[in-house]
Amino acid sequence: MKIVTVELRPCTQRQADAGWTFARATVPELQGWVIALTDEDGITGLGYAHAIPAITTHGAGAEAALHFFRPMLLGRDPADLAGIMDHVEAVLAGNRSVKAAIDMALHDLLARRVGLPLCMLMGGRFRDRIPQSRILSIKAPAQMAEAAAALAAKGYHSLKLKLSGDAVLDARRLAEVRAAVGSEVTLTVDPNQSYSAKGFLAAWKGMEPHGVALVEQPVPAADWKGLALITQTLPVPIEADESVETIADVLRVVEGRVADVVNLKITKLGGVRNFVTAARILEAGQIAARVGAAFGPALLQAAAAHAAATLRHLPFACELSEHDHILDDPFTPLPIEDGIIAVPQGPGCGVTYA
Repeated sequence: MKIVTVELRPCTQRQADAGWTFARATVPELQGWVIALTDEDGITGLGYAHAIPAITTHGAGAEAALHFFRPMLLGRDPADLAGIMDHVEAVLAGNRSVKAAIDMALHDLLARRVGLPLCMLMGGRFRDRIPQSRILSIKAPAQMAEAAAALAAKGYHSLKLKLSGDAVLDARRLAEVRAAVGSEVTLTVDPNQSYSAKGFLAAWKGMEPHGVALVEQPVPAADWKGLALITQTLPVPIEADESVETIADVLRVVEGRVADVVNLKITKLGGVRNFVTAARILEAGQIAARVGAAFGPALLQAAAAHAAATLRHLPFACELSEHDHILDDPFTPLPIEDGIIAVPQGPGCGVTYA
């Protein structure tokens, strides 16, 4: 059954907080693209190309890459998913978020054709409900504490603080958030590469008293030795995020025990197939996996929820609920109840255009 139409649709979304900030940039809006693949029977599969300049690519870059790939998809049988994606990988370097969108749409189309949830094409699910951690963007300590209290009141049992690389201020952020939410809420931190290895080890002295459960990517992505040093030195689990963008990076973490946890994202790794491969490598190497935030609409979060459901071990809350504060979502809702997302049970990713 051949693909007869390849439609590209812009998906620009405003943040409810136009000042949403992490260590590398302020992100007032998201410029993504949706790719819709329709076969001869009129069945459509959807994928989302993540396009944040500080993380993946600019919206215009994603659009150009999608237009480049469009004629290569027309007339192809989606059942030849492996062959299509091998071709996609061969003809254009990089552009992992765009390749992820194509891979996602092909999987969604095939799952809808056979009437199965997406996770069944990924090897089956181990869970139906995915606990969520919400992210606190960088602000003054009192503002972060106020936001944390509001999220805890909504039922979130895990929160992640974005940090700035200022050891004194970051410790104050943690202290005030902890005071606002009490001891029952799990707190993790994400400096987004803003510390040196020794700088973070020194800063940890001010953070440790506030009960941090996980530290995500404290050092620059290329500083593998620094990441390993922190992992070997601190008693808290250390997570690699920006350091791990390819399957080869995943293998490097396992071989060198560089981190305790790896942050997996369909958009970052280049698709569903690569996510599954990465997850199996981590499982074999006894390194934990977690599905982190990739800001975007309910479509992207639903696909990520299916991916999270396939992980045998999921010791930490995931970050798939950030669509709750992003406006202009064109897709059917993906509800969050008491800090938990239920994996959609319908065919494919389980959401479609509203």
